Amino acid sequence: MPVKIRLQRHGKKGKPFYWIVAADSRSKRDGKYLEKLGTYNPNVNPAEINLNLDGAVEWLQNGAQPTDTARAILSYKGVMLKKHLVEGVRKGALTEEQVEERFSAWVAEKEAAVAGKTNQLAEAKAKAKAEALAAEKAVNEARLAATAEAEAEATAEEVAEEAASEEE
Repeated sequence: MPVKIRLQRHGKKGKPFYWIVAADSRSKRDGKYLEKLGTYNPNVNPAEINLNLDGAVEWLQNGAQPTDTARAILSYKGVMLKKHLVEGVRKGALTEEQVEERFSAWVAEKEAAVAGKTNQLAEAKAKAKAEALAAEKAVNEARLAATAEAEAEATAEEVAEEAASEEE
């Protein structure tokens, strides 16, 4: 039975939410699956991915083939790296301690990169909000200045009318 690691769509129209599953390749896209490995929510920035790393590595070692999108997600979360490192242990090139050390270093580096992107997005959002506030402030000041000028002109016209009526 050929097994695929693929995405199973859930969620509303226009708001996709995916389960990452190991399923028989002959089953329907949203049909029966063998094991749920995690979830993927592309609606937030950065995308939210929850994944059972050990389960995914086990399925890959047993011959499951990920689809292109699933492979990208697994690679992003480090499953493909962990599979590669575990293969090194099986062949005798690495020890379990070395695998854990390398994988934890990679995870820490990846988390730092994601945190950096999150901070960058938050700064961009705050900057855009500050620029919008400054633009709104400028428009309000221009509006107040125009109102003050109109009132000054109206007052000057009233004074001129009173002077004209007193002359008559």
